[in-house]
Amino acid sequence: MNTFNHPMRALTWTLTSSLLGVMCLASTAMATDFEAVEARLATLVPDPSSVIINETPVDGLLEVRIGGDVIYMTSDGQHLLQGRLIDLETRADLTDAAKSEMRADQLANIDPSTFISFGPDDAEHRLMVFTDPDCGFCRRLHEQVEGYIDQGIQVNYLAFPRAGEGSATYDKLVSVWCAEDQHEAMDIAKTGGNVPEATCDNPVSEHYQLGQLMGVTGTPALMTFSGTLIPGYVPPDQLKSRLDQEASTR
Repeated sequence: MNTFNHPMRALTWTLTSSLLGVMCLASTAMATDFEAVEARLATLVPDPSSVIINETPVDGLLEVRIGGDVIYMTSDGQHLLQGRLIDLETRADLTDAAKSEMRADQLANIDPSTFISFGPDDAEHRLMVFTDPDCGFCRRLHEQVEGYIDQGIQVNYLAFPRAGEGSATYDKLVSVWCAEDQHEAMDIAKTGGNVPEATCDNPVSEHYQLGQLMGVTGTPALMTFSGTLIPGYVPPDQLKSRLDQEASTR
C-alpha cells in the first residue's frame, strides 16, 4: 500500500458507486458541480473504489479525499490542486485538519491490543509511536521512555520497518512482537542487541501498511488518537506541552 505524496499516486484510489449517495447536495447546481468532479476523477482513476468529496470555505473549490491524501478540485472539474489550504483569519491549516480526521477514522479500525505499550492505561495522554528499532532517534526516544511516563504520556508502539516488508528490520520487529516478554524484547532491540528469533501471528505488516496509508514516511512518527501526526523525536517535556495545548483546543 503506497503513501500518496503525489496527486497521480493518489488517483490510483477510486470512486465508489455509492459516492453521490453520501453527499448532501444543497441544490441542483451543486449536484452538477459534484458530478463534474466525479466525472473528471473517473477519467483519471483506473479502478474506482473510494473517494469522498466535501465543500471548502472557498467558493468553487472542493476537497477530495482519496485514500490517505487530500487534494482539491475546482467545482467544474477542470483544475486539480495539491497543497495546503490555510485560513488566514484563524491561521488554521484546513488540509491538516482534514487529514487528522481521516487518520482518526482509520485508527478506529486498529486493535489497541496489538500495541506494545509503556506506561499506565490511565495516563493523561496516550500516544502512538510508529517505530523502527534500527532508527537512531527511535532509540533515543526509547531511552527516555520513563521520562515520557513521568510526564503522564503512555507510549504505544506500532511497527514501521523503514526498509519494508521482508527486510532484516521487518523480521526483527516480528521477533519483538512474538517474544514472550515484548517489553524486554523491545528494550533489547532498541539498544542494538540481538532479539531471539520468533514467529507468530503478528501485526507488523498491518501496522506498516496503516502507517503508509496515514502519511508516515519516517520514524519515529508520533500520532495522537485524534489523528494529529507529529513527525520526529520530541523530548518528553516539550511533547507534554504540545499535547496539553492540543487537548485544550478540543
